[in-house]
Amino acid sequence: MVLIVGMFMSVLDTTIVNVALPTIQFEFGVGLERVQWVATAYTLTLGVVTPASSWLSDKVGARRLYILCLIGFAAGSALCGFAGSLEILVAFRILQAIAGGILPVVTISILYMIVPREKIGMAMGMYGLGVVFAPGVGPTLGGYLVEYVDWRLIFYVNVPVGIIGVFAAIATLPHLPGREAGPFDLLGFLTIGTSLFTMLLAVTEGPDWGWDSYTIRLLFIISVISLALFIVVELEVDHPLLDLRIFRYWAFTNSLLLMAVLSIGLFTVLFYIPQLLQEHQGLGAFESGLVLLPEAIALAIMMPIAGRLYDRIGPRWPAVIGLSILAYGTYLLDQITLDTPRETIMWLLALRSVGLGLAMMPVMTGGTSAVPPDKVGAASAFNNVVQRTAGAIGVAGLTALLTSTQAQTVADRSGLMPVGTPLPQVGPPGTPTFAAEFATYQQVQSQSFVSALDEQFIIVAMITAAGVALAFMLRSGRAPAAPPGEGAASALA
Repeated sequence: MVLIVGMFMSVLDTTIVNVALPTIQFEFGVGLERVQWVATAYTLTLGVVTPASSWLSDKVGARRLYILCLIGFAAGSALCGFAGSLEILVAFRILQAIAGGILPVVTISILYMIVPREKIGMAMGMYGLGVVFAPGVGPTLGGYLVEYVDWRLIFYVNVPVGIIGVFAAIATLPHLPGREAGPFDLLGFLTIGTSLFTMLLAVTEGPDWGWDSYTIRLLFIISVISLALFIVVELEVDHPLLDLRIFRYWAFTNSLLLMAVLSIGLFTVLFYIPQLLQEHQGLGAFESGLVLLPEAIALAIMMPIAGRLYDRIGPRWPAVIGLSILAYGTYLLDQITLDTPRETIMWLLALRSVGLGLAMMPVMTGGTSAVPPDKVGAASAFNNVVQRTAGAIGVAGLTALLTSTQAQTVADRSGLMPVGTPLPQVGPPGTPTFAAEFATYQQVQSQSFVSALDEQFIIVAMITAAGVALAFMLRSGRAPAAPPGEGAASALA
């Protein structure tokens, strides 16, 4: 429970800030492109620092690093709340993300040190509350604070929670000494950091800068070259930053592929549904957050259940059934229109969450449990990198396709309207005709958006359904005997 505090805060901040961006934009008097950097800077920094988390955990000690990161995250949150300009806020978000990027990795490392192997499924089910429950509850909490209190509270709320978490960690967590970490792999860090930074920047700014622009193409080229250099470096150095030989364990590699599928399914819907509710159905930030709340509640219920199932029957069947439910629920979203009641959207999202909650933690736990204990830190780092990058790439790719489809649909529908089509009456008699023309244009745009969105849900459903085949390759049955080297971790616990 102490570890969940840090994990929850770190992941919560990836979504809770999004609903506050329009208010922050108005208060600082800046454009939309500039205020987006409040979220973008946090995401980019997470991607850069995550690969170094495993080495830091070995060097400093997992318990000490966890406490230091809680302090750093709380301090960074307080500074964000005090920020008097956009530039200062972005700078403090980077500071906040340095601690936030390390927390998820060190949390899993500690879990595998202190939890008995036969109960790791239940523990990871509770841990999953931070992974998927926080993104779901973030828009609701953020929307309430922004609409009814003050946007700065989305940062201040982390301070007392962080302080309580620090004292609880000091009192509760056992002493976990560091291991021989070897020299820091600076070249590996620079190459993987450059690759992740340029890739995340490209997929984040692609819609604004243009996917065919020279800058975006250059960023993707740099990302690919840096990744290739990283692979060469890691296979040659004596003390790699992230041991790529971990991919020899097929169960772990398979779990990463499934985590990519689940991340696309989670983050794409979390990105599109608020747009539909706020921009095309006229709901406020808090109201749209309430629509997403049953989804978060369903996740909170299913995570511990999935953990118990993992401990008893292994990851295969929870993952197969969960991915099937997720694919079916996403397919049903294809029926959404502008007039779909919010209650219907609530139940469809809750159905998806049942499948997501059932599948995610067994997949992650099954993969991480397949590697030796001394490689759990590296496995956790890879898990976090895959979750963030897959979600970002999925949203970016589908958004580019949605934008193209929407534009084509608008053009097609406009071309089908005959000359002289009667315009709706807007306002009192004598209202200029351009008001009616604009209202008609807005209606066509909204209908085209929903039509294009329905196609994206079909694509996400197909991607998720393809993951079912991979889920059949997961282990079935209780966890096998501890792999070599786990005795030390068990004795430590």
